[in-house]
Amino acid sequence: MLKYDLIIVGAGASGLVAAIAGARNKQKVLVIEKNLQAGKKILATGNGRCNYTNLYQEAECYRSDDSAFVRKVLSHFDVQKTISFFKELGVYPYDINGYIYPNSEQASSLVDLLMIECKRLKVDFRFQEKVIEVQEPYFTVKSQYTPISEKKLQRHLRKKGNFISYDLYKDYYLEERQEFNSYHGKKLILSTGGCAQPKLGSDGSGYTIAKSLGHSLNQPLPALVQLKSPDKICQTVAGVRCKARVEVICEKDIIAYEEGEINFTDYGISGIPIMQISRFVSIALAEKKDVELNMDLLPELSYELLRDEIRKRISHNGHKNIQQILIGLLNDKLSYGLAERIGINLNLPSREINHKELGRLIDEIKEFKLIINGTKSFDRAQVTTGGIPTKEITPENMESKIVKNLFLVGELLDVDGTCGGYNLQWAWSSGYLAGSNCI
Repeated sequence: MLKYDLIIVGAGASGLVAAIAGARNKQKVLVIEKNLQAGKKILATGNGRCNYTNLYQEAECYRSDDSAFVRKVLSHFDVQKTISFFKELGVYPYDINGYIYPNSEQASSLVDLLMIECKRLKVDFRFQEKVIEVQEPYFTVKSQYTPISEKKLQRHLRKKGNFISYDLYKDYYLEERQEFNSYHGKKLILSTGGCAQPKLGSDGSGYTIAKSLGHSLNQPLPALVQLKSPDKICQTVAGVRCKARVEVICEKDIIAYEEGEINFTDYGISGIPIMQISRFVSIALAEKKDVELNMDLLPELSYELLRDEIRKRISHNGHKNIQQILIGLLNDKLSYGLAERIGINLNLPSREINHKELGRLIDEIKEFKLIINGTKSFDRAQVTTGGIPTKEITPENMESKIVKNLFLVGELLDVDGTCGGYNLQWAWSSGYLAGSNCI
């Protein structure tokens, strides 16, 4: 049975950084990964460009059951240390309004350079192995291996012209392995991710392992995800994009708000502001609460300015119908949907619309209500909200308070960031902190 100082389960963002930090401290490190290669979610980030951190770092960028916990962890390995870490590996930062990308604009640059450093540090990897059981003390990790042919491996790793990957991975498949394998480790890091995007490997299996070792679980739910609505107007205006201020109303209380470009779809609504508020919607719906969105579809105009603008247009062009009056203010399809929703007759000249109907139209534009009855599934979610409670983890080193020498990092914990590189920053920070303290 092979013995290691440190075993890491999961070769995602947090796991790879933890492996490097541990190996630099002269630890013998093994990383077990059920996928064919490392960093599959990194490779998919930012449509393959990988926004790997952000210069703007404030408390509201991270959501958690304990915001103080997040701040403590980030203080040990902050955004500047992250940029320096990757710059040392070879990733030159490209700054777009504080959003940091690799200058190559290739997510594969980060994964390849992380793997090259792991190889230099003699980190062992076991790909195509799924951990099925963990026993303690002196952790015994049991896994199941799924063999793969050399031809299939070569085809998979060289797809899309990425010839670097094959040379990085081929050596890890040369040695003989059994169907079932066991490894011993003095310390164990779980970096398996949450439930979001299971096709990339995050299937929630890490929660099962953590629970088997005594940890509890806050219900995992989709976050940074699109929202569903039963309102038929969504099908009418599907494809329309517009700027809006969006409030989440839960049992008459505003529980979240964002502003930016939204996108109506046939199932509901999407766009960055929607993704940002989705974790609050997920939680409210899981608690069986009623949720609706209240949207200002023209946030740049006050109610009074909008009213005066529409009245002026009607006074000058009263022969036009109300949809024609709104040309240049709103998308044509959206103005049609709004008029239809409140029952304005589009065959009438706008000068024949009474004050009550006009008031209802302005109210509809400034306070557009949309019932939300669900979110898209984990398949479409970018991240998971919920997970292992942070109260069960020590923020100075990411060690479990329940099991000595067990460390939990990344999306496995009840921490999720907003759009903009924050979830990767959390992965780098928590992973590096854990790996540095596994001595």
